[in-house]
Amino acid sequence: MPIHTNGVMAVDWENRIDFERLRNERLTRIKGLLKASEAGALLCFDMTNVRYITATHIGTWAQDKMSRFTLLPQNGEPILWDFGSAARHHQLYAPWLDGAKRSRPDPTLLRGAIAPETGRAEAVADKIYAELVEHGLQNEPLAIDIVELPILFALQAKGVKIIDGQQMMQNARMIKTIDEISLLSLSCAMVDAAYEDLYRFMQPGVRENDCVALVNKRLYELGSEHVEGVNAISGERCNPHPHVFSDRILRPGDPAYFDILHSYMGYRTCYYRTFVVGSASHAQVDAYKRCRDYLDHALSLIKPGVTTADVVSIWPKAEEFGFPNEEAAFALQYGHGVGLAIWEKPVFSRMVSFKHPEVIQEGMVFALETFWPATDGWSAARIEEQLVVTKDGCEVITRFPAEALMVAGVRYYTATGPLSPTRETQSNLNNPRFNAANQVALSAAYEGAQSKVQ
Repeated sequence: MPIHTNGVMAVDWENRIDFERLRNERLTRIKGLLKASEAGALLCFDMTNVRYITATHIGTWAQDKMSRFTLLPQNGEPILWDFGSAARHHQLYAPWLDGAKRSRPDPTLLRGAIAPETGRAEAVADKIYAELVEHGLQNEPLAIDIVELPILFALQAKGVKIIDGQQMMQNARMIKTIDEISLLSLSCAMVDAAYEDLYRFMQPGVRENDCVALVNKRLYELGSEHVEGVNAISGERCNPHPHVFSDRILRPGDPAYFDILHSYMGYRTCYYRTFVVGSASHAQVDAYKRCRDYLDHALSLIKPGVTTADVVSIWPKAEEFGFPNEEAAFALQYGHGVGLAIWEKPVFSRMVSFKHPEVIQEGMVFALETFWPATDGWSAARIEEQLVVTKDGCEVITRFPAEALMVAGVRYYTATGPLSPTRETQSNLNNPRFNAANQVALSAAYEGAQSKVQ
């Protein structure tokens, strides 16, 4: 049976997302990892980790502020210090925090906006240390995910031994619960709809930022919590990949690829698709086929017990597609976990996976993405699928069609019939009397461009 895609509402006549179960299972998982660790307590300032542990959220505006934190002691319940009145809100609407007992106001340094001279770092450290003493854990290591340095120094001044807590949280979030998987599937379904709109929208004259606006509109209408980003890359901007949209105007024959990153109830997507506008050149078609082959080969390997090294071994080396080393080509042939954050464990990369392989497990959700430059020297293909690891394989949850290169825009007609959707971007190169010579020239130009990159 395929993974269910639910509606965005709760109803009394179907079992959909069980949020109480979601909260309990996430907290139980991190408690288990904390118990098995050397740490006496876990302190989190990363808002993604705070949400995982406490099931609280105050808006994506706070995502990068480090303005809220939670302490999870061994054999105890999480204590949340939140941003001003947000603590009062949780006391009223988040009963699992036991009111004021575990939902408390206490702003931090706001990433340096409040100067260390105010004593806020010491005040925060005092409250954390008091809880460690209350639980008899002041002499045990304290695991922290991320932290502002003045707070770190204030804790160390009290004799607290600090260890890495980010790996503990990454390991907790690596295996998804049934409700997390359902939320991730629904999040991808929203992007399916955004791609449908994009496919019908693209034509010459549309700008990359127009496409970004369209995607944002559709996702927020469907109930998206946060559109983290839309990479809209077209034409000669496709190679090399710039990782940011512009106001470039789409033209006939342009390739255009997109990565749509958003969240529903905190759960993210990372979902690339490549299109061409009006028609595709033979070089573009060939690049897409190769990009798709690398992706499909990787997908065919996914099952519990396989390692990330096994998967990346079938991907091309950086030098095979115009880069001097794996650092320069990082994230072009790539895989990464997806959950409450865009990039989670496991990571698939020729840069790290051979020496540090990770074992694929049932319940993981990750994305695999590939890239291939076209022989024309300027266009490229980029495809990504998000998947759930099942007991004997995987199920892809990104469903907008991508097995072949999709042509967007109107169909053109000539006096003798439809214009072929596979044609060279420059009309003169489609004359069979001269095409062969021009193809040789294009190939030579590409080889020259590649030698400069290397």
